[in-house]
Amino acid sequence: MAEKEVSSAAAGGREEELKKELQSVVKKIVDEDNYGIEITLKAISILSDLSDTVLTKKFRCPISGEIMGDPVVLSSGLTYDRPSIQKWLNEGNLTCPQSKEVLSHTILTPNCLVRKLISSWCKGHGVAVPRSHQDSNGEMSTEFDRVYFNSLVTKMFSSLTDRKEAAKELRRLTTAAPSYRAVFFEFTDPISRLIGPILEGSVDSDPELQEDLITTFMNLLVDSDNMKLVADHPDAIPLLIKSLEFGTIETRKNAAVALSMLSSDNDRRLLIGNAGAPMPLLQLLREGHPIAMKEAASAILNQCVEYNNKEKFIELGAVKVLLEKIREGKLVDELINLVAQLSTHPKAVNELSELDTVHCLLGIIRETESERTKENCVAILYNVCLNDVGLLKVIWTEGIEHQTLAKLVDTGTARAKRKATALATKIGKLFPTVL
Repeated sequence: MAEKEVSSAAAGGREEELKKELQSVVKKIVDEDNYGIEITLKAISILSDLSDTVLTKKFRCPISGEIMGDPVVLSSGLTYDRPSIQKWLNEGNLTCPQSKEVLSHTILTPNCLVRKLISSWCKGHGVAVPRSHQDSNGEMSTEFDRVYFNSLVTKMFSSLTDRKEAAKELRRLTTAAPSYRAVFFEFTDPISRLIGPILEGSVDSDPELQEDLITTFMNLLVDSDNMKLVADHPDAIPLLIKSLEFGTIETRKNAAVALSMLSSDNDRRLLIGNAGAPMPLLQLLREGHPIAMKEAASAILNQCVEYNNKEKFIELGAVKVLLEKIREGKLVDELINLVAQLSTHPKAVNELSELDTVHCLLGIIRETESERTKENCVAILYNVCLNDVGLLKVIWTEGIEHQTLAKLVDTGTARAKRKATALATKIGKLFPTVL
């Protein structure tokens, strides 16, 4: 501690010295009309030194006084270097060293932002980045308190105030620490305990509680080992589908993300589709909210890998909705990809066989810089137009002016070249002008 006090005192003394020096220089700039460039540069230099001094003070552990290699956040909200604060806790201390606050738990959550700032500062100043605390596998270790974590899950059947506090903490822990996502399913019937408040309807008047619980649910699915456990629970998927319709936009978005993650398996895709997910997912996309639309599109794309689900979305009007959004210029790349997926179904081909749609796709090919989007557009044209003489003539006429297909044949991706070549060959046999 003595070394730490000396280090802190030195840093504090240097900061005060720079402040006084800056004050003197600024006074000259303010008082003198004809101050030179030298004094301006001096002020800038002092400010730079002061900035470095303040930053290094913030980057130093309050206990050791050294620049932190593995900054972690204590339950008090203050940041310490892991080895130092762990030693403090191991010695039986249950208070925060700085605030003296009694700790609600002893979990140490990595402060990733401070770690990145320290790394960036060190590299910029030619200083070696302090080594972080690592486990035997070379990965960042995260401490967790099973008793504390279990107590949070248990509070899901307590008072509304306790539920809200526990839900917020569960969301935070499962977001920041992989170890909590892994340990969650070691408890007895964890899913029922987590989603109990939603099933009971106690969140209807508290959207924030619902958002925290659904986000926790989504976080748990990041661990692939949890997928089957969730899918096998009879209430899990219906709850996520219900949450697509009600709650904050963050709740609805995260429910879509969770369903998208669960759709990595074909059996689960079919299960989710049969449980009623297509309609609320399409409605979420139709509403066009920026933070939810992309996740809804991703979930629909994953669902449509399964043929029966693809048909469900088409029958619900997905093609019309997607084309409307594309014409509005919203998420064009993502939605064109989804239309390409749907265009392999005969019912979608009928809806896409309109002149405006063909002209729209050709226009996107000319204007977009995305090779993947060009590829998807020509794939849609191939699926829709190859056996329709009328639509092939539209492409032929357009080709006389713009040579859209011809350019793809020369410069497109391998798949785009194949589709464009097939269309051009068919058109060449039907009409005299070669694209």
